[in-house]
Amino acid sequence: MPIIKSAKKRVRTAEKAAIRNSKTKRTLKTAIKAFHRAVMGGEKTTESHAAAQSNIDKAAKKGLMHRNKAARAKSQLSKKAKTAATAEPTKKVATRKPATKAVKPAAVKKAAPKKVVATKKPASKK
Repeated sequence: MPIIKSAKKRVRTAEKAAIRNSKTKRTLKTAIKAFHRAVMGGEKTTESHAAAQSNIDKAAKKGLMHRNKAARAKSQLSKKAKTAATAEPTKKVATRKPATKAVKPAAVKKAAPKKVVATKKPASKK
């Protein structure tokens, strides 16, 4: 724990910033996921696309995302929205794989223990 007054304040402001940053990151992720769900579901993507781009801009403005990365992400979203508008809606159903029972591995034959060959020790000189 810091002793100096300015260091204590720095800890408090860092905690506030961490909370703010995590909230911004979470809203960004949910907006992008909502856009992807809209694209996969064949729904109208204009609202979700605008929301996702807005959240990307906010993240870039706050320094959570580099401006070039933000531009690339917005470009990718636009490209996906454009292809979704022209293509037929495809529904991707999330399915879980059925749980499989653990199968015992095949019995492995154990190799016979190697015989220890006694080596002759050299005769000591007298």
